[in-house]
Amino acid sequence: MTQSFLANPSTTSTEAFPYCPLRQPEIPHRQPLKHLLIGSPKAVRGAIHALHVLGYAEVGAWSPLIPTTNEGEVMSILVRQVWVRE
Repeated sequence: MTQSFLANPSTTSTEAFPYCPLRQPEIPHRQPLKHLLIGSPKAVRGAIHALHVLGYAEVGAWSPLIPTTNEGEVMSILVRQVWVRE
């Protein structure tokens, strides 16, 4: 028996694929916290790896290194959902 892995054409795209990476779901008592690392590529990579070793964030969760307007300087961004006491 064959099984189709394609979405049912009668469903809308949001029904077939409810997760959208551009839209973060509302999570009660959690808010986004944005981390920004700015420095030399070596320093930024080192900080990303240090945070990974500490168990804070996976290396792949950070954005690619983005050049800044300053020569030899890059930045990387991480957005995490954190618990906030109400």
